[in-house]
Order: sequence, then C-alpha cells, then structure tokens
Amino acid sequence: MLVKDWMTEEVIVLDENASIMKASQIMKEHNIRRIPVVRGGKLVGIVSDRDIKEATPSKATALDVHELYYLLSEVRVKDIMTPDPITVRPEDTVEYAAVLMLENRISGLPVVDEAGHVVGIITQTDVFKVFVNITGIYYGPIQIGLEIEDSDKLDELTHLIISHGARIISILTYREGIDSPGRQVFVRIKDLPEDKLQALLEALSRNYRVRYWARDDVSRVKSPRVSATRTAILEDRVEA
Repeated sequence: MLVKDWMTEEVIVLDENASIMKASQIMKEHNIRRIPVVRGGKLVGIVSDRDIKEATPSKATALDVHELYYLLSEVRVKDIMTPDPITVRPEDTVEYAAVLMLENRISGLPVVDEAGHVVGIITQTDVFKVFVNITGIYYGPIQIGLEIEDSDKLDELTHLIISHGARIISILTYREGIDSPGRQVFVRIKDLPEDKLQALLEALSRNYRVRYWARDDVSRVKSPRVSATRTAILEDRVEA
C-alpha cells in the first residue's frame, strides 16, 4: 500500500508571505486543519489551525476590530509555521507514513516529490481508510480472533474455515515479538447461518485457541458509503 494511492492529490498550498488571515479563511472555507507552505513552489513549512489560534489575540484583547484585522493581515504564515516539516514520498508505504505520524504525534504529512514540490497530503483519516479497507468489514460482518502456533498453520486454518462453508474476506496476522512462539490471527468472513457458525467455532476451538468472535453491524453507521456498500452486497446476493 503506497502513499500515492491513498493521499489527497488536490492540495491547497500557501506562499510563505500569505497572511494568517488568508490562511484562516482558506481553512474554514475548505474545512481543513493544515496547509503546506511553499517558497518558489517548494515546501518550506506547514501551518495548522492551532498555529493560527495561538498567534491570534484572544477575545479579551484591548484591540478594536480594525486594529485586529490589521494585525491579522500583517502577520505572515512564515512567522508562525512549523519549518522543514516531516514529509513522505509518494512511493513510501502507508505503514511508514503511519509510523511517522504515530511516533511524532502529528496528524498529517505533506507528500513531496524529489524536487521538493508538494504533490499531496496524507492524514490520519487516510490511514483509517486503509485500515478499514484491508479488514473488509464492509463486506464481512464476522471476525474471529485466534492464536496459532506458527505461520505454517495458516493453510490448515483457511482450509478448515472454507470446509465449513465460510467465505473468507480478509486475514490479518502478526507476531507479538520476534521470539514469540505463537501468532495472532484475525479472520473476517461473510455472515453464516447460526448453526453453521457454531459448527465452525467448535471446529476451530478443537484445533486452535479461539480468543473471541464478533459480529459487526456497520448498517447502524449512517453514511453514504455504508449505504452504497450494503446495496451492492444485497444485489450480489440476488444475482448469486
């Protein structure tokens, strides 16, 4: 999963000499929280809504409205921006971008090309989208969490699940440590009739340590995407 496939490409940028008033207006108009700052087309900083709030006089200021507007129009984003921000390249992985955000406690990264030009931006929301998509939760409501002895058991595990009439949507797995003997596995499947599901869970319990199983109902989430996905799934069932 590469950054270039998940980043927002149409990025608004500001020249370093733009006023913080302009930056504030753009953020409100486009409902964004950060804007890359450029000099001669190349990235030199990033300004956030927090930077603007900290640079703006409080409501208790003695300045009148005209003095306040004058001040906001005179202060430049280069005076309040974070210079030389952490960046990623389009060919970097989303996982790497996520680590950068996590370890540096930031919520977004400018994406730059080799010449230093801004070609996109990737945020925590984009990382959430990646995670949700790879889990397959939109297409399979049931997740089963297990522990297996080693990765060689994965073929055996998937065969057992399929033999019980389940359709696998995704398999996520990780080892808790390099020297850990076991592996955590999370299998998401399409819904099953209750009797078949119980039979599958019993078979799995005889061979592995089943930590839990859960049925997620994303239809309770009110969003256009969920509605569209649900419609597509229902149409697929009718055709089948």
